[in-house]
Amino acid sequence: MHRAMFRCVLIALLLIVTGARAQMGNDPAAQPAPATLFENVRVFDGLGDSLSPPRHVLVRGNTIERISATPIEPQPGDTVIAGDGRTLMPGLIDAHTHLMFEGVSMLAAMRSDSEYLTLVAARSAEGHLMRGFTTVRDAGGATFALKRAIDQGLYPGPRIYPSGAMVSQTSGHGDFRARTELPREPGAPLTYAERVGMVAIADGRDQVLRAVRENLMRGATQIKLMAGGGVSSDYDPLDVTQYTLDEMRAAVEAASHWGTYVTVHAYTPHAVRQAIEAGVRCIEHGQLLDEDTMRLVAERGVWLCLQPFLDDQDANPKPEGSPQRLKQIEVSQGTDRAYRLARELGVKVAFGTDTLFSPANATRQGAQLAKLARWHTPAQVLRMATSRNAELLAMSGPRNPYPGRLGVVQEGALADLILVEGDPLEDLDLIADPDRNFVVIMKDGKVYKNTVGVGGRR
Repeated sequence: MHRAMFRCVLIALLLIVTGARAQMGNDPAAQPAPATLFENVRVFDGLGDSLSPPRHVLVRGNTIERISATPIEPQPGDTVIAGDGRTLMPGLIDAHTHLMFEGVSMLAAMRSDSEYLTLVAARSAEGHLMRGFTTVRDAGGATFALKRAIDQGLYPGPRIYPSGAMVSQTSGHGDFRARTELPREPGAPLTYAERVGMVAIADGRDQVLRAVRENLMRGATQIKLMAGGGVSSDYDPLDVTQYTLDEMRAAVEAASHWGTYVTVHAYTPHAVRQAIEAGVRCIEHGQLLDEDTMRLVAERGVWLCLQPFLDDQDANPKPEGSPQRLKQIEVSQGTDRAYRLARELGVKVAFGTDTLFSPANATRQGAQLAKLARWHTPAQVLRMATSRNAELLAMSGPRNPYPGRLGVVQEGALADLILVEGDPLEDLDLIADPDRNFVVIMKDGKVYKNTVGVGGRR
């Protein structure tokens, strides 16, 4: 009797398992996720000098699964985008942005509450994405909440590598206090900009360590220090060097203990040399460097994040005759020489825009990138804004919030892609008009813009 019952139970269990296995074959969750297939595209992979022959590129999830010279058969549910010979390239990377400050005037930035600035920054972030800049390195500002909202899919925007509060000495490039707010008394409350994480005014090794560690606690992927004079600030001439060697080393040590690096704002030879001696791994700007210092930058393998600062329509000129205007002209006059020296000496150059307090100029991101054609070939420019900038971002090591490879079109890389109407290696000005020429924009495998439609040309 017991044996008969045991056999019945065993047979029932086998039937249940067999049925479950059969159902798994029809379970949608067990099937490959729907994919996006780009058919008949010519690929700029972010690394080479030319476009590929016609290729077919399959994206599944947030990665590039397959690149084939022969057609790929789409599966039910897949989205097919007919490239019709257009150019497929990596999403662009801007290595020096200030999302919290680009969409407002300087007066508004100084007087508006942080909630308003964050809402404006969310709009700015969407603009970056829709101009094809799928990743940015934010070089100072309280962008942690914005980054979190974008990563959670609450708002459209690029991947953000945040620096957090800009760390500045008293009277440095990040000190925008009025003279009437001085001297700071022991135990006095922080300024509003400090409380909300826009800037951290820190003097001495202990204060610098605290400021750096607080940024890392909030989620900074790298640390930004002010190492020399700036254009928009009131109290620091361009020629001044900011922070002592010991203070700067403190920042480098604290960042390195977290596996990441320090980048500094600096224009002059003395400021850059001290930063390099302290172990800084990236220089923002450097327009006033001499040949010997530029050679040192190259020899030490330090990155130089240059911007095409010229006295042109993108300059957002300061009031004529003001100290800021004179500094602005001096920087713009050094731009051409800095780019030429960096190219001749083999410096690792990154691209960034550093747009501040100008909503109009912020929309000209692609136009600023296209300006680099006066110093580099189109292929060099596009490599700089894709795979080269991605190398710089990867220096954040374990603090990198986006595991995977950026800046390339390769199997296994993250699927940040732009489909371009035309060949940007032949006509770099195509990137200056993304509204017209970027017909598909994808970030992390999700299509945010598609004016081609599905299955054919527009």
